[in-house]
Amino acid sequence: MPNAESPIGTVYVDAAHLARLALRARGLSFVAPAPVSSILAGRDASRMRGRGLNFEELRGYLPGDDIRHLDWRVSLRTGKPHVRVYTEERDRPLMIVVDQRMSMFFGSSLAFKSVVAAEAAALAAWMGFTAGDRVGGVVFGDDEVVRVRPLRSRGRLDMLFNAIARINASLAAESPARTNYAQLNAALEGVLQIASHDFLVCIISDFAGADERTRALLRQLAAHNDVIATLVFDPLWQHMPAHRALVVSEGRLQVELRIDNERVRAPLASLFQGRAAEIADLLRASGVPLMAVSTAEPVVEQVRRLFGAPPRRAPGSGI
Repeated sequence: MPNAESPIGTVYVDAAHLARLALRARGLSFVAPAPVSSILAGRDASRMRGRGLNFEELRGYLPGDDIRHLDWRVSLRTGKPHVRVYTEERDRPLMIVVDQRMSMFFGSSLAFKSVVAAEAAALAAWMGFTAGDRVGGVVFGDDEVVRVRPLRSRGRLDMLFNAIARINASLAAESPARTNYAQLNAALEGVLQIASHDFLVCIISDFAGADERTRALLRQLAAHNDVIATLVFDPLWQHMPAHRALVVSEGRLQVELRIDNERVRAPLASLFQGRAAEIADLLRASGVPLMAVSTAEPVVEQVRRLFGAPPRRAPGSGI
């Protein structure tokens, strides 16, 4: 159960906590050479477009030019070979979609799902910012969707972190126990209004309420952008303890679930496992690469492993 005595980083986050993750994001990159175990390896790696190209000029062919850039129409009209010259875009806009609904306000071990999503979003933001990319995002709770347009600016990162922290702070046990499932699709529609093409879109959510409309929106986004879905889950989805009660807390109030009772545990386990499989199937059908992040392990270590970053050296190890 998350530590109720130190809620920042376990039950809640604030903007300062997210800003400090800049130090932990060092060495992480969306475009770093990745080993086989990385989320970007194999089939999924081939789908990452990387940075786009800007047309620079049309000029006569010179020895050594790439013949794939020959402009046949101009060459035939002038009688001389001409090539189109391109330069690589200096940045690739990054949009981070962060779920902060009531369904995320839960955690059975190290941290709440809402905190894990916020920290993963901050790490992604620092990865993009460090690479020289414009960074923005869409943050959504049960009652609002906040859009932050991408800009290469520390102030824009602060704006994104403040939006995450503000909506995160509104989550509480005494809030109405409901999740606005429609907000997931509303957030994705908001991304589509900003991400026209060649964006990198990172969606961080438990995907509660995902449906056929979600799948269609993901496919639409992925048609012209790189999209990565990050499923935030709690270990209870995989392993429902059989011989003890489960105490759930939001840092102040506590509720005890008698899951040592088979009639309580079995339906819960079936619900969690079945829903997880449904979400995974839906994301696979959308063609969007999926990675999973657990509430039971530090987010930084999971992100380093998923993106193929080398293990951190132990102080004084000399290796």
